[in-house]
Amino acid sequence: MSKKIIGIDLGGTSVKFAILTQEGEVQEKWSIKTNILDEGSHIVDDMIESINHRLRLLGLGAEDFIGIGMGSPGAVDRENKTVTGAFNLNWAETQEVGSVIEKELGIPFAIDNDANVAALGERWVGAGANNPDVVFVTLGTGVGGGVIADGNLIHGVGGAGGEIGHIIVEPETGFECTCGNKGCLETVASATGVVRLARHLAEGYEGDSSIKAAVDNGEQVTSKDIFVAAAEGDKFANSIVDKVSEYLGLATANISNILNPDSVVIGGGVSAAGEFLRSRVEGYFTRYAFPQVRRTTKVKLAELGNDAGIIGAASLALTIDN
Repeated sequence: MSKKIIGIDLGGTSVKFAILTQEGEVQEKWSIKTNILDEGSHIVDDMIESINHRLRLLGLGAEDFIGIGMGSPGAVDRENKTVTGAFNLNWAETQEVGSVIEKELGIPFAIDNDANVAALGERWVGAGANNPDVVFVTLGTGVGGGVIADGNLIHGVGGAGGEIGHIIVEPETGFECTCGNKGCLETVASATGVVRLARHLAEGYEGDSSIKAAVDNGEQVTSKDIFVAAAEGDKFANSIVDKVSEYLGLATANISNILNPDSVVIGGGVSAAGEFLRSRVEGYFTRYAFPQVRRTTKVKLAELGNDAGIIGAASLALTIDN
């Protein structure tokens, strides 16, 4: 029987696990609640216990696996297999992860940032179609992503390679970002950014609009509400989607003008708007991209959804030198 790999996607509310074949096929999937009490001191032990329990149920042992790969929030030290500053896990201080898991499970371990491993997943068996040059942009609470060039994740000298959400798209008049800069992509293209943009644009809009009325009345408005209204013909909502698409088109064109990837893959919650968003982003991408880039780089929608993280994490196991 050919050996398998394990993927772990560690998040603030749940830890997702999967057992996969070496070709990226998910054979078994489960999850547990993330216990962040006591400064997150239970998280690693809970993961070990859950994997051991599942392997016993399946009649599998350490010898059946090539390795374990994990994606984690925070600053990841890939060499020492530690995580620092993952505040949604209550991991302010540096946490030993890999050394503990390897000792207790007897299976080699690799780790990377959660946005990076999602990029690996989409590149491997998702929209990236296993091409060696893929950029992944994820639109959620923030804007994240990962850059894969010539088959390798770009980490950068300080580990900040691929910070796509912090490309400046509105340098002078843009919104302030949590990073300290103004006008980052994250401030206008994340789920919260889309709503912030709507509130800003509502001040100068005078036509009829259910979204404008909801904003003016102080009602709760979500990015999904805005995209749904735009698709239904609300002109104000449509102008917001158009502006968001322009920012995304500009940012993805700039990345592609440097890297000329096979594809830019858009994922995350906001991407649920689907082709309605993708085609508009592509329109602006085409406007801003270098001619040869325009002809060769494709703008695609992600295909793996919430599984991108565990699949990409598992693929790290294939890079471990045993």
